[in-house]
Amino acid sequence: MLDKIKKIREITGAGMVIVKEALQEANGDETKAIEILRKKGQDKALKKAGRETREGLVVSYIHSNGKMGALVKVFCETDFVARTDEFQTLAKDIAMHVAAMDPKVLRPEDASVTLVEKEREIWQEQLKNEGKPEAMWEKIMAGKEDKFRKEQALLTQAFVKEPKMTVGDLVQEKVAKIGENIQLGEFVRFEL
Repeated sequence: MLDKIKKIREITGAGMVIVKEALQEANGDETKAIEILRKKGQDKALKKAGRETREGLVVSYIHSNGKMGALVKVFCETDFVARTDEFQTLAKDIAMHVAAMDPKVLRPEDASVTLVEKEREIWQEQLKNEGKPEAMWEKIMAGKEDKFRKEQALLTQAFVKEPKMTVGDLVQEKVAKIGENIQLGEFVRFEL
């Protein structure tokens, strides 16, 4: 049991007592225990979400080939947290993710109507060519639009270093661990 607790603590950064409780709740299953801890972290993050973020960092990432980079604003509540290694690492990881994955918007709902409409035209033509019944088109296109919006949005993209979690999950996990509200702001990607 101690080995499992130690392993989960290394992965999540959660306290020993919390990890032990999560393991007991999951009947010793490490994967379920980590999931329980992540859900509890999301609850903490939701409680802190309304708090104002006036501090933070602007972080850059330049890829090793020098031909791609990104700038990202990451906000927190206090300058003390902004100076911590954990917050700075988070900000750098997000900048690296932006450079690698080229998100277009912060949230799925931020995707422009014109961009989505262009894609809908393409999907409609594809459905027509595939011979799908017209009665199913709207349902299929709604699913394609949802997937497209999530793929374009930074917060809902699979995190490049840990594809099992989204960038939004990563931020919520850090909110729970650090104890302050963290928000992502503007970002821009450059490429030659």
